Amino acid sequence: MNTPTPVDALLVLSFGGPEKPEDVRPFLENVTRGRGIPASRLDEVAVHYHHFDGYSPLNDCNREIIANVEAELRRRGSTLPVYFGNRNWHPYANDIALELAENGHRNVAVFATSAWGGYSGCRQYGEDIQKMRHHLAEHHKTPIDFYRLRQFFDHPTFIEAGAHAIRNAYQQYADQGIGRDDIRLVFTAHSIPVVADQRSGTDADGALYSRQVHETARLIAGRLGVADYDVVWQSASGNGKIPWLEPDILDHAQLLHQRGETHLLVAPIGFISDHMEVIWDLDNELQDEARNLGMTVIRAATVGHTTEFAALIVDLIDESLGIAPPRHVGAIVSKGCIKNGEPCETSCCRPARPTRLLHTATA
Repeated sequence: MNTPTPVDALLVLSFGGPEKPEDVRPFLENVTRGRGIPASRLDEVAVHYHHFDGYSPLNDCNREIIANVEAELRRRGSTLPVYFGNRNWHPYANDIALELAENGHRNVAVFATSAWGGYSGCRQYGEDIQKMRHHLAEHHKTPIDFYRLRQFFDHPTFIEAGAHAIRNAYQQYADQGIGRDDIRLVFTAHSIPVVADQRSGTDADGALYSRQVHETARLIAGRLGVADYDVVWQSASGNGKIPWLEPDILDHAQLLHQRGETHLLVAPIGFISDHMEVIWDLDNELQDEARNLGMTVIRAATVGHTTEFAALIVDLIDESLGIAPPRHVGAIVSKGCIKNGEPCETSCCRPARPTRLLHTATA
């Protein structure tokens, strides 16, 4: 960082996850509070966590990201401190806001662990920031200005990191004597209700979230020289009455099997870390389905643990605050820095409410 930043701390803001069995139910109640989710649905989701002894790897994934960011900052000669806060579980963002204030920070950059537009991926993090500011006021603390860093779905570092992860997965197939021509590349991201996708943009095309996902897939595939690939969705929830983005990865695997495909390379570009939905949906459910169909699935790694991703986060600080020019390699709109949680536009990324759905999307 050649130019000193106008911020005095960085907050990594994420979704949160349980870390032991007794955490699971209160965590899910936090996620769904005020949404009218039936207890039976919480029980269904809780099974996923209890399958892993109540442990979600998300917090540890974020701690790894933070350690890498701290190392990258030191490498660049910066002493910017890095904090960690969650929406739904410890360490709670409101508690970290008090810690920031007590430590004298007044201008804080916020990296939300989501590359995307939409309510859950973007605007809700702005609401989290507003709640932190209200929490500070309730405790009579000096206000903090928070600067939310921009969406990064088309940042060249993010695209190259995704391409690198897929190259490594291709190599795993190559080690088995299987060439690229025999492998179907499938990109996945978190499904959301169709109405939520339609509300995620403000232009004539709307559907900003799904367009951004497709753009990331196009850019990564282009780096790999792959012209024919699929974009599908995972982790849909709800009561079956509200349509979600399709096709689902499990349904698509069955379709590919019917078409004669036997080897899939699945790239979870919608997620930066191996949290519960990646592990459960892809490493368990999809693998079980593939075995039943006689197919092979190799999953590309998520990119959040890499040193390249840490460099991306540090670069985003200067890019978002106008110190360095923002780097985009795509053609779909990416929102810039948002101060104190205010939405970019009044009608942008509106929640699709009322809802009776539960998805534990994290970033």
